[in-house]
Formats: sequence, structure tokens, C-alpha cells
Amino acid sequence: MIRFGFIGTNWITDRLLEAAKETDGFAAVAVYSRTREKGEAFAAKHGIPHVFDDLAAMASSGTVDAVYLASPNALHAEQAELCMRHGLHVLCEKPLASNAAEVRRMTAAAREHGVLLMEAMKSTFMPNFQAIQANLPKIGRVRRFVGNYGQYSSRYDAYRAGTVLNAFDPALSNGALMDLGIYCIYPAIVLFGIPEAVQANGHLLASGVDGEGSLLLRYPEMEGVVMYSKISNSAMPSEIQGEDGSIRIDQISQPDKVLLRYRDGREEDLSVSQSENTMRYELQAFIDLIRTGRRESEVNTHARSLAVMEVMDEARRQMGLVYPADQAR
Repeated sequence: MIRFGFIGTNWITDRLLEAAKETDGFAAVAVYSRTREKGEAFAAKHGIPHVFDDLAAMASSGTVDAVYLASPNALHAEQAELCMRHGLHVLCEKPLASNAAEVRRMTAAAREHGVLLMEAMKSTFMPNFQAIQANLPKIGRVRRFVGNYGQYSSRYDAYRAGTVLNAFDPALSNGALMDLGIYCIYPAIVLFGIPEAVQANGHLLASGVDGEGSLLLRYPEMEGVVMYSKISNSAMPSEIQGEDGSIRIDQISQPDKVLLRYRDGREEDLSVSQSENTMRYELQAFIDLIRTGRRESEVNTHARSLAVMEVMDEARRQMGLVYPADQAR
């Protein structure tokens, strides 16, 4: 059993613990929260025996083998490095860090201390994403990738009323690109590699983060089109367009329905059965890597995490979107 500690007590951690019920080799043993009261409430809710309000104390306690890190983006690098220095494996929520400089520092720390560091980008481990990869040759030479993710934020009403919650706070390295745009960029990197050039545009809110934006990713023989928003909804699917057909993806963040349409009009449903809680696949992969002694995922590699962050850094540079964390490079 891999003994897990948790950093962050929000809904995404609840969701991961639900997914853990479908995984093998998982034990929830500790939680860290800045406030003991919140940590104890979370522990009671999930039957977790150990509560810490000092992260270094949890990391050095000997009670955990790995941590699931779901704190605000701006804290990822510092907290992950602390845990890795104590020999703990780290499954870190996306985005892995605030910028590429932090990603390089984190991956170097993982190598130095001989631990596993993996970005928790769930979609790339899902069976329907693997179906996309396996069937991609059927559409011939790819000419365009369209990644779309528009979801009106549950925090945006508060923002419009004058209250800036975490989702729209630049001090936490947040915003639409980091939260939603990454779901479009990551599969582009996995499927097609690093683009030759990036062209970006976005709408910056008064708080200092982006509410929505779009990117053009230039490749030698194709282009990637990325659209994302936290201030509007979109029901438009994502699509990979090839010379012989196209693959339509209902939700780029967690593909459920995947349809291949050939140029002659024939259709092939590529969708496969998968768990309702799609976090189970990344979690099981992470556990399996630890149990087999491997220190880097072959799917969410360090190189891919870095490439995605470099694309987002360049997009933010063009948009004029700067985080306090950028000043600490």
C-alpha cells in the first residue's frame, strides 16, 4: 500500500479520494491544512488518521510515502520541493507550477532526491484519449487540431459583484489559461509535439488574470487552435482534422464520446467504456509507477510538463499576463 498525505482540502481532493476507491494500493493516512480546524474536519469526513498544520512536520513524520498536492498554483513548486527533499513522491495537480523556471527546479529536485514527480493531467491517461492516439493514423496527415474548453466559472458571479475569489487572483497564479487552457494545450503537446511558434491573445480582467483567450500553435505541416474561457460557456467539441477524416472529441478535458468521420461520410465510434470518476486512471498510474520503482511517467513526462508550461509562459508574455511568482525567477 502507498500511504498518501494530502495538501489541499478542496473539492478536487474529495474527488480524488472518491477515485481512490476504484484503485489498488492506495491508503489515505494524513492531511495538511494551514488551519488545524479545517484539516480535522477533512480528516473526519474521509477517515484520515493524521492531521498536520505544519507541512514540514507531515513530510518528515514517516507516516506518508507520497503526497497529492492540490494547493493554489503559486504554492506548488515550494511545497513539492519540500516534500521531495524528505523523500516523498509527488502527484501535483495541473498546472505543475506557475512558470517554466519552477518546473525545471521541481524536476531537478525529483531527480536529485530519486522520487517520482508527476503532473496530474488526467485526460492523457483516460481510455478514450488512448483510443484517439491509437486511431489517429486513420485520418491521414493531420492538418489542424482544435482544442476548445469554455466553462463559465462558478466564482465569476462573485467577481462580477466585486469579490475576487482565488480563481481570479493573480497572486495565486490563476486564471483561464492555467485552469482551462492547459487542458487543450497538453493533448496537443502529447499528440503533436512542441510547436514551432505560439501566437496568443486574451482578455485580461481588472484583477490581473485572463478571463478567456485563444492560441495558435504553428507546426511544420499543421496548426493547433486553442480556445478557452472562464467567463462564457461553450458546447462546441474539439476536433482533429486530417486529410482522410476527422476525430471529434466531446470534452477535451475528459473525452467521453469520440467519433471518427471519414472524408466519404462513413463514421466510426471510437468511444470506449471508462470509469465515471476519470481521476482513477492518473491515480492508478502514479501508484503503479511507485510500486515498480520508476521515477517518471512515460505519459505525463517531465519534458511534456515543461513544454506545456513554456507554451503558456509565451502566451502570457504576449497577453501581458504576469504573476508575482514570475518575479522570483
